[in-house]
Amino acid sequence: MATHRFVDRQTVSASEAHLARVAESGSARHAHLSALVDGAGQHSARDTADAVHLLCSIHGSQPGLVDQALSLCPNGPARDWLGHAAQAFDRERLYLVRLTAAVGPLPSTPAAAETEATLVAQRHALETLAKSERYGCALGAATALVSDWWPIRRLLDRAAARIGIESPAPSIPDEASIVAVIHDACDRAAAERALAFGCEQLLLQHRGLFDLLEARAEARGDY
Repeated sequence: MATHRFVDRQTVSASEAHLARVAESGSARHAHLSALVDGAGQHSARDTADAVHLLCSIHGSQPGLVDQALSLCPNGPARDWLGHAAQAFDRERLYLVRLTAAVGPLPSTPAAAETEATLVAQRHALETLAKSERYGCALGAATALVSDWWPIRRLLDRAAARIGIESPAPSIPDEASIVAVIHDACDRAAAERALAFGCEQLLLQHRGLFDLLEARAEARGDY
C-alpha cells in the first residue's frame, strides 16, 4: 500500500537567498582570486599589483556605488544602513588608493585598449545599478558589494603585507546588519526580485573583473 508523505518546505527568506548567492557566485569562488591571495606563483607580485590597479579603477573613485545608492534612497532603515556602508567604504577607498600608489605602475599587458573598454563598461554597469529606479535594486547591489568585499579585502591585505603597509581594521557592515536590512526592505515580492537582480548583477561584474585579471596574467605569460 503506497503511503503519501507531505513534507513542509520552509520558504527561503530574501536574506538567506542573498547569502546563498554570494556564497555560490561571489569572488571567493574565483580561482584567480584564490591564487592571488595564496601569493605562491612566480609572478604573484605583478599579478597582485595588476589586481589592485583594476580594483581601484572600478571602486576607487567617488561617488562609488554605495554613495550613489544612498543619494537616491528615501529615509528609513535602508538609508541608515547605506549611510553606514558609505562611511565605511570611504575608508576602504582610501586604503585601496593608497595601495595602488604603493604597488608600483600598472603592469604592461597586451590589449590595454580592450582592458580599458571593459573597465568603462563595468563602471557604467555599477552606476546603472546604483541609480536604478526599481525599489530594492540599488540596495541589492550595495549589500552584495559589502558581502563580496571580504574576500577582496583579503587580497588587499595580502598586497599590503607584501609591500610593508599596515592594513587598517575593516569597518564595513557585518552579515547580521545585511540580513536585517534585507529583511526590512523585502516587504513585497517585487522588491525581493529587484534586490536579487541587483545582487546578481554586482556579483557578475566582480566575476568579470577577475576573469579579466586572469586573462591579463595569461597574456603576460604569468601562467
